[in-house]
Amino acid sequence: MKILPDAFIQKYQELLGQEAAAFFASLKEEPVPAFRTNPLKKSQQSFSCTIPNTDWGHYGKISGKSAEHVTGLVYSQEPAAQMVGQAAAPKKGMRVLDLAAAPGGKSTHILSYLDNTGILVSNEISSKRCKSLVENIERFGAQNVVVTNESAQNLAKTFRHYFDLIVFDAPCSGEGMFRKEPEAVRNWQDSLPAKCADLQKQILREAIPMLAYGGQLVYSTCTWSPEENEEVVSWLLQEYDYLDIVELPKLNGMTEGIGLPEAARMYPHRFKGEGQFIAKIKDNRDEKAVSLPRGKSNLTREEAQLWQEFAAKHLKRPLKGLLQTFGANLYLLPDGLPDLSGLKIARNGLHLGTFKKKRFEPSFALGLALPKHDIEQSIEIDIEQFKRYVSGDIIFLTDTYPNGWYQLCVKGNGLGFAKVVGHTIKNYFPKGLRFYA
Repeated sequence: MKILPDAFIQKYQELLGQEAAAFFASLKEEPVPAFRTNPLKKSQQSFSCTIPNTDWGHYGKISGKSAEHVTGLVYSQEPAAQMVGQAAAPKKGMRVLDLAAAPGGKSTHILSYLDNTGILVSNEISSKRCKSLVENIERFGAQNVVVTNESAQNLAKTFRHYFDLIVFDAPCSGEGMFRKEPEAVRNWQDSLPAKCADLQKQILREAIPMLAYGGQLVYSTCTWSPEENEEVVSWLLQEYDYLDIVELPKLNGMTEGIGLPEAARMYPHRFKGEGQFIAKIKDNRDEKAVSLPRGKSNLTREEAQLWQEFAAKHLKRPLKGLLQTFGANLYLLPDGLPDLSGLKIARNGLHLGTFKKKRFEPSFALGLALPKHDIEQSIEIDIEQFKRYVSGDIIFLTDTYPNGWYQLCVKGNGLGFAKVVGHTIKNYFPKGLRFYA
C-alpha cells in the first residue's frame, strides 16, 4: 500500500485515539478474500472457512475459471461488503431497489434472500460498470431482476413510493478500500469526504420519493469518514421527520457508529475484512398501496406460439412473469413491475432467447437460471469437457442422444443450452465469455 496522506493519519489519530496504532498497522496487512455461495443453485457443495454469523459467507479465494464460478454457485465478495446485504435481508416477496449496484455483490446477496420472489431493480448509473453488473446478475441465475442504467432522479419518475426496501451503497472517498485498491490512496484528499457527502445527500434526495410508505433504507459506504457516514445519516433524519434509525446487531467485531450507536462500523483491526459503514432507516408513515401503470406484453401471435411450443417441449413447468420482446429477443419480467418504457434498460428481466426464422433459440441465461429438474433434457459434462466447452470447442458424445436442445450441466448446475447434432454438442457458450481453463 502507498504511504498514507498526512491529513488522513492526523484525522484518524484524533478519531480513534489509543486504537489508532492498531488501525494503521492493519492497513499494511493483506486484504481478506472471501466469497458467498448461491442458494438459488440446486446443486450445492461444501466449503470450509465459514464466516461466523452469515448464511452463505466463506473466507478464501475462488477462481474465475472454475466451474463453481462459471455456473454461478459462488460469488467473490469481501467480508465487510457482505454485511450490507445481510443488514438489508429482504423478506420474500419484497420490492427492492439496489440503487448503485455495480459490480453486483449486493444485488446477488439480495437475490439470495428473495429466492426468486418479489422484484429487484438493480441500477447502475455508469454504462461502463453496468456491463459487469449484467454479467454477474446473469451468472447468478435469478428470475426476478431487472437491470437499469439510470440516475435516481429518472428512476423516481417511474417508481414513486414503490420499493419496500432501498439499498444505497453510496459513492464515497473509498478509505475502506485502501488495502485492496492503491488508487483509492492516491485519489484521497482532505477535501474529498465533504465533496462525497454533498453528492450522497443529492442522490438521497432523489431516492427517498421511491421509498414505499413503511419501507426501509439501508445506507452504506466503504469509508470511515464521519462526514460521509454519521453526518449524512443525521442530516437524513433531520430532513425527513418520518424516518427513524434502526438498531443493527454488531457482529464479528463491528463497532457502533460515532455518536450514532444504532449504526455499524467495520475497522480492519477489529473486523476480519475491509472498511464499511452501515445504517438502516425505517419510514414510519402508515403503509398504503400505490397504484402505478403496469407493463404489458408486446409479443406477436407468431412469437407467442413459437415460445409456447419451445416451452411445452423443453420445460417441465411454466415460467411466471410478463413476456416482452426487445427486437428479436424475448425476456421474462417479474410480475408487478410498472411500465419501464421511460427508462434505459440494461437487462430487461431474464433473457429467454431469440426468435429466428420460424423458430425459437434458447439463451445462455435461461440455461443458467433453471435447475435441471425443471428441464426435460439435460446432459451432465465432466470437468475436462467443461474446460473444452468454455474455450469454444465442441464436445464429442459416446452415448447416443436425439438431436435437439439440451441444458448442459457441470457438477449439477446449468451451463446454458446447447444443441446436440449426431454425436456432438455444438458450442453455444458466449464468445465474449470464452477462456482457456
